[in-house]
Amino acid sequence: MHVKIFYDILLMPTVGFYFNKENFEEDLDKVVKEGDELLFLLQKEDKDRKKLVPEDIYDVAVTGVAEKITMDGNVHIKIKDRVKVKNVKFGRSGKCTAEYELLEDIDDISQEEEDKIFRELHAELIKFVKKCKLDMRVLGYVLHMSDLTEIVCSLVPYLNLKAEEKYEIMSLRSKKERFIKLRDVIYEFMDVYEIGEEATLAERERQSGDYQKHVIKRQIDYLQKKLDELNPEDVSDIEMFEKKIAESGMNDEAKNEATKILNRMKQEGQDGHEYGIHYDYLDFVTSLSWKKEEMKEIDLNEAQKILDSEHYGLKKVKDRIIEQLAVMALNKTQSGSILLFVGAPGTGKTSLGQSIAKALGREYVRISLGGIRDEAEIRGHRRTYVGAMPGRIMEGIKRSKSSNPVMVLDEVDKLMKDYGGDPASALLEVLDPEQNNTFTDHYMNVPYDLSDVLFICTANSTDTIPEPLLNRMEVIPFTGYSPTEKFNIAREHLLKRAMKEVGIKSSYFKITDEALRKIIEGYTAESGVRGLKKQIDIMCRHVAVKYVKKEQKTFTINENKLKEYLGKNPIEKDKPEKKTKAGIVTGLAWTSAGGDILFIETAFTKGTGKVIITGKLGDVMKESVQIAISLVKMIYPSKAGMFEKNDLHVHVPAGAVPKDGPSAGITLVSALSSLVNNKAVDPFTAMTGEVSLRGGVMPIGGLPEKLMAAQRAGVKRVFIPEKNLKDLEEVAEEVKTKLEIIPVKTVKEVVKKVVI
Repeated sequence: MHVKIFYDILLMPTVGFYFNKENFEEDLDKVVKEGDELLFLLQKEDKDRKKLVPEDIYDVAVTGVAEKITMDGNVHIKIKDRVKVKNVKFGRSGKCTAEYELLEDIDDISQEEEDKIFRELHAELIKFVKKCKLDMRVLGYVLHMSDLTEIVCSLVPYLNLKAEEKYEIMSLRSKKERFIKLRDVIYEFMDVYEIGEEATLAERERQSGDYQKHVIKRQIDYLQKKLDELNPEDVSDIEMFEKKIAESGMNDEAKNEATKILNRMKQEGQDGHEYGIHYDYLDFVTSLSWKKEEMKEIDLNEAQKILDSEHYGLKKVKDRIIEQLAVMALNKTQSGSILLFVGAPGTGKTSLGQSIAKALGREYVRISLGGIRDEAEIRGHRRTYVGAMPGRIMEGIKRSKSSNPVMVLDEVDKLMKDYGGDPASALLEVLDPEQNNTFTDHYMNVPYDLSDVLFICTANSTDTIPEPLLNRMEVIPFTGYSPTEKFNIAREHLLKRAMKEVGIKSSYFKITDEALRKIIEGYTAESGVRGLKKQIDIMCRHVAVKYVKKEQKTFTINENKLKEYLGKNPIEKDKPEKKTKAGIVTGLAWTSAGGDILFIETAFTKGTGKVIITGKLGDVMKESVQIAISLVKMIYPSKAGMFEKNDLHVHVPAGAVPKDGPSAGITLVSALSSLVNNKAVDPFTAMTGEVSLRGGVMPIGGLPEKLMAAQRAGVKRVFIPEKNLKDLEEVAEEVKTKLEIIPVKTVKEVVKKVVI
């Protein structure tokens, strides 16, 4: 049997067709004779026949018989059966051999079903030929088709199926499934053909209408000009933008771009589908302040008064701001560092930006960056995108109607990165004085000078800010407020503001100092005053309800009446217990909400030396546990065997709150030292500090917040790294006077003093 490979024909049993002699590599009379049986293999893809390997051949094929060889050398083939192919081999000469076995069809379609499919398909085919106005000979041929097989095999060569699609049809054993699949393919072919014809016709109509469109546009322009002459008070969009561009003070590049868009807008006409896009663009760029504004005289004394009147405390922060303003006053231009205010929520970072704008006599713009994960939010979208918009920076410039506003970029530590790009990287150009004089928003596509803008950034922590971005800013820490500062803020600012917002007057409403202090101590646990403000607002609203209902005429709220207005103390603070046992030590932690105390709990249980760590600790803190175990073994070599004979369990409540960082090092060492010696540590002694494997105590961050937390919790004595002594300058005097602060260099110093 002769083996023939093909990839451009889909063959079905009982079909007859002519096979061109050019499909045979050798002379036809040497290869095929009438009556010869042929095996037709299906090739997976168009590939040089001489480079084929068995894997290039599908495992389903058909057999046929050479019924007749015509005078012009072509062969009439009658297809017989579908077969399963195996053991395909290619010889050195390129000839192919193969074995096969018969694939029997499942005759699961009745003559009635086959006739029904034929009638439906035949009717649709006649409609298709008439609709597409094909050659009348084609229509005659279609009309004379008598069965489903004839339709299928006549159209198959025109279906442009891929090899895998042909294989999928040929491999179906069910005759019914095969016919339905082929019917669907033919329907799809007719749909695609019709759509192509419609598209071609539409394109011809469009081209034929271009001339008419051009003439109509010229007529519209002429009529618009006449209308403007008759109604000079009605200015068209084109004239409006021409005037705005001329008066805007744009740089040459921006003016050229705006003029180009304006010309497109003229060509489009008001009914053009891009007219609105061009309008929005020109409206945006002409609304920006392009002219460089002269810097106003800066009165440092007045600026200091504004800062002091609107923000209590924060002396070092205010001093740094005054220094910045002094540099600007001397240089008569925007200069100095870009400030990054870092601190707990509610410490006044964002509102301080408003005060700076007021002190400079400039416009104030706040842009919230928390949760932004798309670079286009900073740089804008390119105008090729549907719904393109400018970035938040340029949108802020537009809102300010100024070229030199004070712009607060809020929550830069909460920028996120994903497939939409890296917004933090996009901020690099914005915050770099060497680059931002030619900042290019993707939407505008022209440079804009941001060098006169005073940028101020805020964050709760610097941990998540990328290093390149952090290097462009000067970090100004906000250490939080002491209880006394909170009291003064509440009395002088928060209470007056809340009373004004609610409509309460001081003539019938008073609150005692003791009540205010009780709110600070019992109803809030924070470094800032945001929670304190909420509690004061709740109290004022409660008073307003009673006053409007005429239940009372005057209100004096003391410590005993707080429960009536604010309920029971909602804050359950962690405080050291008076009675404790070995293995438990009080530590200090820093969080984005300020400082807090935590307890390191350790215990031995019978076991084989395993270390169990719980409390949702991060990798760094887990490593601190391992370092602490090694140090305790070195400090108490005679007790080292306890770690091998027992399992050690280390737990840090609360278990659901994630904790990480190295500053619990000396606390862990002290807890384990207490455990192995079975001696309790004074619960009112707290500590913080990272430890090295050599036993040294290393410096940590967030010391002011940690000491405030210790003082709030009633701690009496705190151990800190000696290298952190310089940070005590940031700590309020009232905190330092209530705590015994002991600096240490090594863990041995701590252990000797705390293990009773």
